[in-house]
Amino acid sequence: MSRKNWFLFIFVGFVWGIPYLLMKEAVHEVSPYIIVFSRTIIGSAILIPIALRRGTLRQAFGKNFKFVALYAIGEMVFPWIFITSAEKKITSGLAGLLVATVPIWSAILASLRGDKSVWHAKRLAGMVLGFVGVGLVVGIESFKGHQDGLSIAIVILAAMGYASAVTMLTAKLPGVDGVAINGVAMLLTAMIYTPLSLTHLPAHLPSSKALLSLLVLGLVPTALAFYFFFILLYDIGPARASLVTYLNTAFAVLLGIIFLHEQLTTGIIIGLPLVLIGSFFASRKSEARVRDVTP
Repeated sequence: MSRKNWFLFIFVGFVWGIPYLLMKEAVHEVSPYIIVFSRTIIGSAILIPIALRRGTLRQAFGKNFKFVALYAIGEMVFPWIFITSAEKKITSGLAGLLVATVPIWSAILASLRGDKSVWHAKRLAGMVLGFVGVGLVVGIESFKGHQDGLSIAIVILAAMGYASAVTMLTAKLPGVDGVAINGVAMLLTAMIYTPLSLTHLPAHLPSSKALLSLLVLGLVPTALAFYFFFILLYDIGPARASLVTYLNTAFAVLLGIIFLHEQLTTGIIIGLPLVLIGSFFASRKSEARVRDVTP
């Protein structure tokens, strides 16, 4: 990769590790509905004008709109409220770790769609290792009472939603501008959460730290990260760009420890490397397969 692409790779990995920290800072003062609304209305306000300037916004409408709407549901409407709500009772680092299972769920969905490469030895071993890691994290954390079991479960559901949304989008809207898709999807999500936000307004003005967290959440990991990720995706291809998942998980755990003073628990110490290594191999196709699909 070029120096520019290395910078983008590290930058996107870091930025996508930030949301868990920001949501944790805001969720004890602001309703999860308002958090999801604010990040999506800010994100759409940035991405939609970019798509308009590119002349690609129309790609998200017409016959493609139903798939953009389905993507919004699987990528944002349910996952973002699940993760935000869960962070009331689990650490930001654990939330980031559980989201790292997305490649495993994606591999399972690919197999259901007829991708036989999923059952190659390395990918199958990766899925097994990843599930063992998740099982150890859930088991150890729940048994020791460090984390809430239901919150862990809904974050795993969010990861499944991410996997299904991206799988559907890749199959149904290849070649459609990702900035346009995400801008419109964010606007749809904001519209859904507008009435819920209005009925869950805080009783008093949140602290400056909570308000700043909401602003940064919308500007940086929700809007700018998507924009720069698609630049990276076009430059280095989906196979290498997907590796950013493992980087942002490490940043999520690290930021939680540094800024929120979260404990590095036994479950995370044991489960994190297993989940990351398992997800890596579960998402890897054979070299021959990659050569076939790489332009």
